[in-house]
Amino acid sequence: MNVSVILPAVNETTSLRQTLRQIEQTSRADVLEYILVLCQRTSPQCRAAAAELAAAQPDRVWILEQRLPFLGGAIRDAFDAARGTHVLMMASDLETDPAAVAVMIEQAKRLPEGIVTASRWKGGPRFEGYSRLKFVLNWMFQRFFALLYGVRLTDMTYAYRIFPTPLVRSIRWEELKHPFLFETLVKPLKLGVQVIEVPSAWRARTEGQSQNTFLTNFGYFRIGFRTLLMRRRRILK
Repeated sequence: MNVSVILPAVNETTSLRQTLRQIEQTSRADVLEYILVLCQRTSPQCRAAAAELAAAQPDRVWILEQRLPFLGGAIRDAFDAARGTHVLMMASDLETDPAAVAVMIEQAKRLPEGIVTASRWKGGPRFEGYSRLKFVLNWMFQRFFALLYGVRLTDMTYAYRIFPTPLVRSIRWEELKHPFLFETLVKPLKLGVQVIEVPSAWRARTEGQSQNTFLTNFGYFRIGFRTLLMRRRRILK
């Protein structure tokens, strides 16, 4: 097993460097490559940081210029380009704690055909810098869709997961914006893929700005209900 770490970056510099550094300290032997996905909106400072990281480890770190738009498009492009047996989807702004990577990889070794996903709710809420309203709405959303899909998962929207590469390449993805993060879990669930959770904290970013908008959140409901009614042949390519 070897992992391709996908890191979309728009305006992150220090946090991008720190993310790679922490993963290297704990999981270097299991990581095949880091795919830094950049777009037209990526800031010059972020591009400079990415180029610096790629130059330091040209055999392990490389830059992918995304072709599909938005966050979902960036990850979908990286899915197609990854060379590892597994792909790790996470953020480059430290909202996804790099310390959890080693634990997630160990769990993925035990369940190589399944998905390992981080949870901010497992074992008690782990949020720092989350508004009270978003906290309550997130809890309600997780409970509602877990019940709807008949699973005991506590966090179906956290964008911090390890997948088998053949799995993500076999699915017909639809979303391009942030609801894609939810799609990456509900479609495998409909296919009967086993999913296990590991606890991990979420911390509000201290660098750059989020590319998500409030209206985009309604797309999560659309893909959740739409996928629930899908047949297997519509999910697979």
